[in-house]
Amino acid sequence: MSAAIPAPLANGNQVPLAEIPALVLPALLDTLIMVGIVMAIVVLVGVPLGALVHNLAPGGLFENAALHQTLSWIVSIGRSLPFLILMAAIVPFTRFVTGTNIGIAAAVVPMSIAGIAFFSRIVENSLRSVPPTLVRVAKASGASPLQIIRTAQLSEALPSIVGGLTINTIAMIEYSAIAGTIGAGGIGYVAVTYGYQRFDQPVMLATILILVATVAVVQLAGDGIARFTNPEARRGDRRARLRPASEGAATV
Repeated sequence: MSAAIPAPLANGNQVPLAEIPALVLPALLDTLIMVGIVMAIVVLVGVPLGALVHNLAPGGLFENAALHQTLSWIVSIGRSLPFLILMAAIVPFTRFVTGTNIGIAAAVVPMSIAGIAFFSRIVENSLRSVPPTLVRVAKASGASPLQIIRTAQLSEALPSIVGGLTINTIAMIEYSAIAGTIGAGGIGYVAVTYGYQRFDQPVMLATILILVATVAVVQLAGDGIARFTNPEARRGDRRARLRPASEGAATV
């Protein structure tokens, strides 16, 4: 945790209103660090895993039914466990990887596992929406499987993947609050320690407002990026840039 939690003062368990920002803002920073690390891992692992699961399925670029079923079951198991149960079940593994079972480092392990399972399925479903004709055209042009995945599949499915990434990021913010119950730090730790255990309603209200505002900002940013990455919008922008040049040439 990036900042020490102040001890309760003489006026009962209530934190003075003037000290609430000093309490919740470092906790917000812990939450952002936690979620940022997790989402970097989720994207780095989830995108290739989702693309692999999709292309191992019947009709994929490297069809393999046995391997597809195996990976699909592994992903489904990761998605089926409630996060609190997953976090408790892998405590020995978390301690082996990080050397501790508390703090941000310990929270990153179960959050990453849950996030990768969720996001890889989002990527897989997004790739299913890509028209098969695009893949066939890419094959006919002599593109390699990696080029097809990158330029024909991921490029066309990018808005859907960005939308899924937004949902996943919001889910990780929620998971970070749950992880706070085991001493992972962040807004969840402050909400449980002060708002719940000490019945400090102003602190609880502050944590709720911060979480709502954070989720709203993430959603707005995700929606904007999804619109910007829409293939139709990109093609429309290219046509708009080319039109004045062609009109100028015709005038000459």
